[in-house]
Amino acid sequence: MYVDSHCHINFPELAERLPEILGKMQENGVTHALCVSVDLPDFPQVLALAEQYPHIYASVGVHPDYEETEEPTAEQLVRLADHDKIIAIGETGLDYFRLKGDLEWQRERFRQHIRASRICRKPLIIHTRAAAEDTIRIMKEEGAGTEQGGVAGVMHCFTESLEVAQAAVDLGFYISFSGILTFKSAKDLQAVAKALPLERILIETDSPYLAPAPHRGKMNEPGFVRHVGEFLADLKGISVKEVQETTTRNFFQLFQFAH
Repeated sequence: MYVDSHCHINFPELAERLPEILGKMQENGVTHALCVSVDLPDFPQVLALAEQYPHIYASVGVHPDYEETEEPTAEQLVRLADHDKIIAIGETGLDYFRLKGDLEWQRERFRQHIRASRICRKPLIIHTRAAAEDTIRIMKEEGAGTEQGGVAGVMHCFTESLEVAQAAVDLGFYISFSGILTFKSAKDLQAVAKALPLERILIETDSPYLAPAPHRGKMNEPGFVRHVGEFLADLKGISVKEVQETTTRNFFQLFQFAH
């Protein structure tokens, strides 16, 4: 079995096909999925999905790309996270690729999420793109991860170097690979995945984006996470069963509950 550790099935293009999406999850052996929040106005939809379906979990947070949206405070995030089906804070982080100019507001938003994670003891889901140095620096300054008494988390849809991955692992974080791992152009990323211990790896779709081969170019969905898992097994020269069992165990260990 597999777990999709990061998806957005509340987005309209997937939500309108939800019965089909959930059916395909089952067909592909995907037993659970984490539907990740990207802003506060849409958070009620994310929570409603988690409340409706026992095998769907949710997070609360505001994505760094959402510039014109309500800024969350740590206290607000902690309050919204006070629910059994909310298992993480995020996604949060830094993105210097899509947005330019003075991005201090992005860094302050990131700090608020880390503080919320430390207060409510729920893991962080971190997005970083073209901002790895500042991301790791702020994580250390705010005590993200287990090194300074915080809680673990995950660097989602990872595309950075092995050095960045190791810095995150040293803080107690897991590294999550999406369909990008299966792309022919992703040789550097494949080398990172091959070098990391399986015990620190999660897999995800980030659907509806980044569909893995053989579905590249199509709309992604949680059922496709098995292609990431199968590719990872081949890359590491291990069995698909080992990838299934270990990445699933990693997910439930990180988010601190049994299944």
